[in-house]
Amino acid sequence: MTDDNTPLEEEERAEQIEAGKSKPWLDMITQAEKTFRDYQEKADKIDKLYADLSMKANPARDREFALFWANIQVLGPSIYSRPPVPVVVPRFKDRKPVPGAASELLERASHVVFEMEDIDQVMRMVRDDVNIAARGVPWVRYETKKGERVCIEHVDRRDFLHEPARKWKEVGWVARRAWLDHEAMEDRFKDVPKDKLKEAAYEVQTDAKERGAADDRQKVAVWEIWSKDEDKVVWVTEGIDIVLDEGAPHLSLEGFYPCPRPAYATVQRGSLIPVPDMVFYKDQLEEVNELTARISALAEGVKVKGFYPAGAGEIGDAIEAAIHNTDNRRILVPISNFAAFGGGSAKDTIVWLPIDMIVSTIAQLIELRKQLIDDVYQITGLSDIMRGSTDANETLGAQELKSQYGSVRIRDKQNELIRVARDVCRIAAEIIAENFSKKTLLEMTQSDIANDADIKKQIAGLTQEGQGIEAQLQQAQSDPEIQQMVQQNPEKAQEIMQQAQGRLQAIQKQVQELAETPTIEKVMALLREQRLRPFVLDIETDSTIQPNEDAEKQRRTEFTQVLTGLLAQMGPAVQQNPAMAPFAGEVLKFSVAPFRAGRELDGAIDDFVETMKNAGGQQQEDPAAAAAQAEMATEQQRLKMEMEAKQAELQMRQQEAQTKAEADMQKMQADMQMKSVDAEAKQAETAAKLQQMTATMEAGQQKHMQDMEKGALEIEKLRVEIQRLQVQTGAQAQAAEIQAESAEQQADLNERGAALKERQAKQSEAAE
Repeated sequence: MTDDNTPLEEEERAEQIEAGKSKPWLDMITQAEKTFRDYQEKADKIDKLYADLSMKANPARDREFALFWANIQVLGPSIYSRPPVPVVVPRFKDRKPVPGAASELLERASHVVFEMEDIDQVMRMVRDDVNIAARGVPWVRYETKKGERVCIEHVDRRDFLHEPARKWKEVGWVARRAWLDHEAMEDRFKDVPKDKLKEAAYEVQTDAKERGAADDRQKVAVWEIWSKDEDKVVWVTEGIDIVLDEGAPHLSLEGFYPCPRPAYATVQRGSLIPVPDMVFYKDQLEEVNELTARISALAEGVKVKGFYPAGAGEIGDAIEAAIHNTDNRRILVPISNFAAFGGGSAKDTIVWLPIDMIVSTIAQLIELRKQLIDDVYQITGLSDIMRGSTDANETLGAQELKSQYGSVRIRDKQNELIRVARDVCRIAAEIIAENFSKKTLLEMTQSDIANDADIKKQIAGLTQEGQGIEAQLQQAQSDPEIQQMVQQNPEKAQEIMQQAQGRLQAIQKQVQELAETPTIEKVMALLREQRLRPFVLDIETDSTIQPNEDAEKQRRTEFTQVLTGLLAQMGPAVQQNPAMAPFAGEVLKFSVAPFRAGRELDGAIDDFVETMKNAGGQQQEDPAAAAAQAEMATEQQRLKMEMEAKQAELQMRQQEAQTKAEADMQKMQADMQMKSVDAEAKQAETAAKLQQMTATMEAGQQKHMQDMEKGALEIEKLRVEIQRLQVQTGAQAQAAEIQAESAEQQADLNERGAALKERQAKQSEAAE
């Protein structure tokens, strides 16, 4: 905080803030904008000079040399060229399981957040702000609308303000501006009366619209102020005389602010007002552009121009023909009155423009411009080797010296980008550790960490088993029958006792390992502990600078040589003197510590060191223990041989049983095959009988049809005869007699048909 305000003003301001008035907060914003106004105006001009489409694409503009744009394009990849990679490791290399599991969980979660939020794009925008406007700021938010999420955003230069101060530690508040429409305002500030929200100063984002980054919608600028002095977060806007929202910080961060210290290039002494690099060589840029415009204008005049007397008649026509002739094969122009052509010499008739003087002037201007460009390189620190140009006559040492000189000049910017990436990673990790639920962390990191309930269940089972073994041992000591068996076979009893004691020791070791096993509850407890976490976990990021491939290969080769040499020297020494194993392990860890080998290789090195220590401890056992171990190995070998004999006998029995089963199976298959043949024969016989019965039925049906047709013919004949008799004699008696005879024949036919049907039904039943 500055000391400009009197105690009375401070007291009045505090009373207004307590009353919920927005004016004190808006006055703070206005004062800060006034302080940084000169910087913002100059930065706006520099932005247009760097890349303004309407100005650069204007065909009527003067010719310019795009030196400023080229410098930014070279500086960009030099200070940042690859996204940061979060690295979370235990601060002390004591291999404690809970800090190790917590660091791996937090590192995985940070990886996921960086990928989801496209950290590379955010860092590139911060990098461009640093190169062009000398200040870049990211902002970190925590959202829960669509699940737990950490948002990492780039803040526009004009949307970020902080209290004017001499250094960042003295800054008492920071603010970020967000542009919201009326619907978003009602959704965000539901506790504010709607008639109050209508009083907000809605406007079009003028500065953003000029850069083509905003539409014509009316929006209101809402400032989110994080006040460290007041320990609160406040939202205010122009036009509304009350605070939109306020309260204690919803994030508990180590540095209080949800943004890191901005990345600065150059700042004005005694303040935090950025000074863009371009202003340091603005004069040279203007001179280079002025010389470029002159060179362009003179280049337009480098054309063959000459003068000849007017009214020369045929001579004038010949000169015009020579000037306008574009045919390279036609060089000579015929003239009939050549004597009048100046005595045979064209120079006596035509006076040419002095093109050689123009060309000489252009060459001198180009040389002067080159010197100005070199001056710019001297100011900015861009050596020729960084721009890809070199001299074949220069030695390798001279080229490396130029590259080193250039890298030294931009090292501060590189470190600023690395520091900002690290701070963003730390803020994101803090939000994850203190706010994310256990379920979210396990899902986003795909981690498989045990919980306390499972560990307690396993410990309870092992403890119960150990208590059972102890109870059996105590019972064996008090049981007379068992004591009598012990006296009869003491060797066997001793072996059983040793096995029981060995199992008890194994159970105790397993219980101890399970008690030290990191569980998700222990990990979450460490992550939630804000005071303890910074002392236990170290959060960093890998370099954001593109590594030199040759240098990277050299570092890897050096690491391999160091590791190979140490192993070759320590291996025989540890074999000869096992007591050196712990010392050799510590020497190995110390020697490879300067090389960042990665989490997997670091873990492998630690495991190897522990193996060396354990091997050394095992080799330091006393002779009695070694003899007991040898006796135990002999007993194990004997038991192994007995087990192998039993396994061989069991395999033989299994083979005999398998052979018998295979024979029974073959016999069963033969019986099934015979039964299948009999069934096929019976099926063929049945099919033959069925075919014969079908043929008989078809013959009977055919005969019945023939009889029916024959009866029908006879009936037709009788009808014809009846008609004939009726016509001839008209005697009804004879007709009745004939009709009776016809009825009898019809009845006979019906009986025969019924008999045929009955026979067919019997044949069908027999076939079925």
